[in-house]
Amino acid sequence: MPSVHGPDARNGDCAIYPANLWRPCAVSPSPSQKCNPFRQIMTFPTIKLPARPLTLKRGVISTPLAYYFSTPILLAIAVFMVVTEAPGILRDYTISENPLVLENGDIKGSCTTRKAIFTTCEVDLSYEHDGQRYDKDVEVMFVDMHSGDYETGLVISADRPDLATITLGLDMLWNRIITLSVFALLLGGGALAMIYLLFRILRVRGQLRHPAPLTPIPVEITGMDKKNNRLAITYADKVSERKTKRVAYTRFEAGQEPIIIGDAGSNAVALAVWHGDTFLPVLLDDKLERIEMTQQERTEALAPLYAAATQAGRQAAPSLAPAKTGPSLLRRLGLFLLVILLIIVGIFGYWLWYVTSAPSQFNSPGMDINNMLPEALNQWGCDQLQKRFADGPAPFGCTAADYQSWK
Repeated sequence: MPSVHGPDARNGDCAIYPANLWRPCAVSPSPSQKCNPFRQIMTFPTIKLPARPLTLKRGVISTPLAYYFSTPILLAIAVFMVVTEAPGILRDYTISENPLVLENGDIKGSCTTRKAIFTTCEVDLSYEHDGQRYDKDVEVMFVDMHSGDYETGLVISADRPDLATITLGLDMLWNRIITLSVFALLLGGGALAMIYLLFRILRVRGQLRHPAPLTPIPVEITGMDKKNNRLAITYADKVSERKTKRVAYTRFEAGQEPIIIGDAGSNAVALAVWHGDTFLPVLLDDKLERIEMTQQERTEALAPLYAAATQAGRQAAPSLAPAKTGPSLLRRLGLFLLVILLIIVGIFGYWLWYVTSAPSQFNSPGMDINNMLPEALNQWGCDQLQKRFADGPAPFGCTAADYQSWK
């Protein structure tokens, strides 16, 4: 496989390359100086292909297997969450417009917290209203960093007594709406994005079936795996003149390797081509077998790279996956602690705004934060809210045993 290197390992000087291929340094440095041409000017060796339109072999752009099984799974989860949670949210929103708390209702159930913050409450409600008995199954899901038991009551719609829920469900109504919206957008949006990428790959494959001029470009290898003697490589157009940052994935045939022509920081740089005006570049193999042309044309195209490698005094290819250097463990720990600190400051600031300046005491994130705080801070927050909303019912976290009056 042709490869090209910068400094000559034997004496530290810059190797001499053909003038029409690549000029690493304007002036040769002294042996004590380092010559790193790739990082100085970010230019890379290239090849000259026939000017006529050329055809690429089928399968040079691959589809990651994750696209096929992840997309339906993401869509299924998104649909399942919407189908199971949206009706309960709509029911509780209707009840919240004219709620009626029942004192003689029967509530049986429990709440389960998963992953420390995801809470699901499943309860059976039994109550009588206007001489008619009702039995309802209610389930609510919300995000809450709560420890201990929840206090709740039974509430129905004064307009439609057949609609019933728990007061906790109304207290967490906006929490539930936001939680469902975020999950639906993330899961559904992720699935739609993968569908879009899949159709883009299929479109590119269709365009590659027709001959077109090929333009060599350098691309950055961002990921690589080897299974059954076949390399699977993810690469991105980050170092060419266009720098489209488009990412593609390909699987080489057994024994094939990319043409490594340098490095860009911690990643290797390989040779690819644009096929006409297709959306994705195609990574080339070390023998140019992915291009439909004669063996003589392949030999002539690769000759400058072999000649440059010979002049550099190295025939061995560089590592395809240079060791990545990242921030130290101490620095990463410091960044993590900084993020945690910023989150805590943001939550505390939001809580202060809620108890001192919010236009309503029924602010779902504010109620949740106030309820989770230590007793002293919680009582202070409830006192501030009561000063401004003493004539109205108490919010979640500030209620007495009747779930309505201030504690």
